[in-house]
Amino acid sequence: MGTGFTAGEERWRARLGTLRQVVRQELVTRQLTAHLPDRAPLRVLDVGCGQGTQALRLARRGHEVTGLDSSPALLADLAVALADEPEQVRRRVRAVQGDVRDLAALYEPGSFDVVLCHGVLMYFADPEPLLDDLARLPGPGGVVSLLVRNGDGLAMRPGLKGDWAAAARAFEEPSYGNRIGVTARADRLDVLTAQLAGRRLDVAAWYGVRVFTDTAPDDAELPGEAELAALLACEERAGATDPYRRVAALTHVIAVRA
Repeated sequence: MGTGFTAGEERWRARLGTLRQVVRQELVTRQLTAHLPDRAPLRVLDVGCGQGTQALRLARRGHEVTGLDSSPALLADLAVALADEPEQVRRRVRAVQGDVRDLAALYEPGSFDVVLCHGVLMYFADPEPLLDDLARLPGPGGVVSLLVRNGDGLAMRPGLKGDWAAAARAFEEPSYGNRIGVTARADRLDVLTAQLAGRRLDVAAWYGVRVFTDTAPDDAELPGEAELAALLACEERAGATDPYRRVAALTHVIAVRA
């Protein structure tokens, strides 16, 4: 990503496939799918694609996906996963090593139908320049999918864990120490909605991600198939329902270019 994420990258990679990560990726997939235009192939840019979970899922659905990330290790993970895919899926994915701060130089305005930026804004002390770049990439009617740390529920995790000092700080300031050892930043939904509106991006829907499983241990493994299905069903419903979604760890915003 070329951001503060770099310091925690190895911890991130070590936790791929654990319960918290699987819940995150599965819910984002379900929530995003409902808002993609009913045509293929769409031109998709995954900004800060990491190991490429969402990029691969979209390519399997027939879309043309460009994954941008600065991490050679994460792009290597994507290449390994891509090698196991059928040839028709492999040819739909283009991996690009580059800094997300160089979007304006890399891509022309209106180059994509769908732009993903998941788990990236939190590593920018000032998100405005990146939001500017993201807003110019989709054409009219294009979709922007943002996954951010939920500033409206920032005190939930430390509060549930009994870390009262961290919970008290979370009420007052948007920065926090995350679980990969990096200081990051949270976004409040009303502020983010206004920021997007000022860039001609209208919020079509928003969801919570990880309402019930955010305090699971970092190394928590997946339960059995039936229990996992039940867990995901409850997470999906809570993520679309007030008041639960308002205290989720992450907020998933779907915006449409005016």
